[in-house]
Amino acid sequence: MINEILSIVEDKTQWEQVLKDVVFFDFYHTYDYHKLSKKDNEKAILIRYIEGDTLICLPLIIRPIPNTLYFDATSVYGYAGPLFKNIDTNFDNSSFTKALAHFFKQNNIVSVFSRLNPFIENQDLILKNIGETKKLGDIVNIDITKPIEEQRAVFSKTTKRYLNKARKCLEVKISNDENDILEFIDLYYENMNRVHAEKKYFFSKDYFFKFIKSKEFKTDVLIAKDIVSNTIISGAMMVKTNNIVQYHLSGTKSNFLHLSPIRLLIDEMRLMASQENYTYFNLGGGLGNEDDDLFRFKSSFSKSFKPFEVWKYIVNSEVYDSLVNEHKAQDNDPDFFPLYRFNGL
Repeated sequence: MINEILSIVEDKTQWEQVLKDVVFFDFYHTYDYHKLSKKDNEKAILIRYIEGDTLICLPLIIRPIPNTLYFDATSVYGYAGPLFKNIDTNFDNSSFTKALAHFFKQNNIVSVFSRLNPFIENQDLILKNIGETKKLGDIVNIDITKPIEEQRAVFSKTTKRYLNKARKCLEVKISNDENDILEFIDLYYENMNRVHAEKKYFFSKDYFFKFIKSKEFKTDVLIAKDIVSNTIISGAMMVKTNNIVQYHLSGTKSNFLHLSPIRLLIDEMRLMASQENYTYFNLGGGLGNEDDDLFRFKSSFSKSFKPFEVWKYIVNSEVYDSLVNEHKAQDNDPDFFPLYRFNGL
C-alpha cells in the first residue's frame, strides 16, 4: 500500500522548503505574499500531500464565516492554485481527492475558491472532479523567448507610435530609492482613485515596502521620469520568480496620461526580461476578465493569450445552501463565489 500523507505547513522555513521541492512556482505561492495578503483574522496555510514519490501542495487563506462556527478557503489575489512534483497526464487524483475532502470537512470548511496560474501545467488534472474548474477569460503573455524584434513586430501601430513618442521625452530606470518608491505609491493611489477602485486595493505603504524587500521573489520598481521637469510621472512593480515576470501594480500622473508612459515601462521590462532569459511576461487580463479597454490595451503588445481559470469547490452543500438562503444572496453575477458572501459577508 502506498503511504498517503496530508499535512499543513504554516512555518516560513518549511513553506520555502516545500516550494523548493516542487517543479515550478510563482510569487503568488510564496509565504511572504500570503502573509502580506491575509487579514488579521485569517490564516495562511500550505496543504502538502505526499503519495509515494508524488508531491502536491496547495496554498490557501482560511477565513472565518461571520457569526458561524464555519470557515471557507480562498486564494491570494493573483494566479495561484496547486503545485506538484512527479505528476504527468496519467496521474490518478482519487486518493488526493479523498484526503483533501476529509481535511476540509474535519476543519469545518464549507467552500474553497482559487484562481489558477496560466503558466503551471497539470493544475486542471490535479483538481479533476473536485468541484468545478472554469475559464473566465484570457490573459496576455508576451513570449519573451522570441527574438526582440519578432516580439515588437506584433505590437499595434498605436503602441509603436506611443513608444516612439515616449522615448523622446521620458527616461526609465529601476529604483530602490525610498523617496522614489513613496512617489510611486502615491501614483498608485492616484490611479486607484481615478478608476474608483474598491477599498481593498488601497494597500498600505508598509505593504509595498515589505513586498519589495521580500527575498522569496525579486521586485523591480520601474520609474518613468519626464526629462524636462525631472519629475516621476509613472511607475510599475514587475515581479520576477523562476522564469516568469508578472506585471503587478502601476500608476501614472493624471496629467501625463496622454503620453501613455505605462507602455514604455512594459516595453523596457520586456527588453530586460528577454536579455535575462525569462520565458513569460504576463500582462494580465481585463477588468473582471472582460474583453474591455484594458484587455485591448494589453493585447496591443501580444496576441499570445493564455486561459485564466478558477476553481470552485462546495465541500458542504447543506451548510452552503443554508448560508445562501440566510443571507438572501442574489445570483446577479454567475461567476461570484461563494454566493453567500455576495452581499459583503
